[in-house]
Amino acid sequence: MVTPPELSLITRSQLEHDLQTLGVGPGQTMMLHVSVRAIGWIVGGPDVVIQALLNLLTPAGTLMMYAAWEERPDDWWAWSPGKQAAYQAECPPFNPATSRAYRKWSILAEYLRTWPGACRSGNPGASMVAVGAHAQWLTRDHPLQYGYGPGSPLAKLCELDGYVLQIGVSPGALTLIHHAEHVANIPNKRIFRYPAPLLENGQRVWVTIEEYDTGDGVVEGAGGDYLEQIAIEFRQAGHGCQGRVGVAPAFLGRAAELNQFAVAWLERTFGSTQD
Repeated sequence: MVTPPELSLITRSQLEHDLQTLGVGPGQTMMLHVSVRAIGWIVGGPDVVIQALLNLLTPAGTLMMYAAWEERPDDWWAWSPGKQAAYQAECPPFNPATSRAYRKWSILAEYLRTWPGACRSGNPGASMVAVGAHAQWLTRDHPLQYGYGPGSPLAKLCELDGYVLQIGVSPGALTLIHHAEHVANIPNKRIFRYPAPLLENGQRVWVTIEEYDTGDGVVEGAGGDYLEQIAIEFRQAGHGCQGRVGVAPAFLGRAAELNQFAVAWLERTFGSTQD
């Protein structure tokens, strides 16, 4: 295979060196956001990124990613009646064991989903996939309603004093901030609902899932751009470590610190009186 001329050649040993320099180490619980292409041309392909991380985390550590679901109907209410009818008639149910991860967020989530020993949580839109010592606990009993709040893998990541790792993505690409949106005490949060076919006792059943709006933001008129602002200000306040993995910019920070910072930012900016 020929290395694409526009990409730098990156090996597993270089990845491990760069990740270790950033602060990745044994026993950590890590949530990863990554653009594989941004790293460079990786000798051995995307699997090597996962292997490099697991080598450093050791069997005592855990690697988690946001998987979501390829067929989640995010814009359901904008669909034509014909499209809605076809989806309801024939879309296979969400199955944590087989349903594809959403490629939009990262192709690596599907690689991790199919990794030996991987565990997948059962909320179709907020689904997480994890490998390692805490994988089962992180993904078990994921609430169907308000799946970014208490009891979610994101809440558990904070409980474990875990980390968020970003490689080659924008600062605002932090799913954990949706947990902060859930717990922050701000008024009139926007709510999003969508129908989802689930697998229960071998049968397809339809469930309406409700959560705070993670797409357009929980505050009416604010949009979702504040996620980027929170992440940038978190870095500017001196939290976490910045560096490079391959040729991609990278950031490593503590999940609980980020969550506390984001909750305080949201309450300070949008008010703290809940109706």
